[in-house]
Amino acid sequence: MSVPVHREPVREQWIDYNGHLSEPYYVLVFGHATDGLMDHVGLGPAYRARTGSSLYTAEAHVRYLREVDLGAELDVRARVLGTSAKTVHYCLEMSVGGGLVSTEELLGVHVDSESGRSVPLPEPVRAALEQLVESPPGYAGRAVGLQPAPAGEA
Repeated sequence: MSVPVHREPVREQWIDYNGHLSEPYYVLVFGHATDGLMDHVGLGPAYRARTGSSLYTAEAHVRYLREVDLGAELDVRARVLGTSAKTVHYCLEMSVGGGLVSTEELLGVHVDSESGRSVPLPEPVRAALEQLVESPPGYAGRAVGLQPAPAGEA
């Protein structure tokens, strides 16, 4: 079950020389959405202040599907695909007006910031994440690379 985790308008300083949302700002908004997911499951600011632990991104894969214009309202939903003792596999889906414009697939690791080492997720957080687990969308798990051309094409 996907959950809404963030909403934000495209700002003028985020527009590139082609007149569209520039690459790093998709990732910035996805970062804000990760914060929203963390808040939703109990890993928000109070948790971080109390424990010194947080979710760190270990791996990410972004797909840029459509150009986004100045002033567009970005809506981001999170889909949790799996969790283990110390990790969370999830996807973020960014939409404008109901149309998907970008996705990010991530692996987050729960880390004690002082030691810099991974630590188990608290049981209530893990339970909250497990309640959200769903089947992966078709784009999850893909690798970047060239696809071979069909026979007869160059």
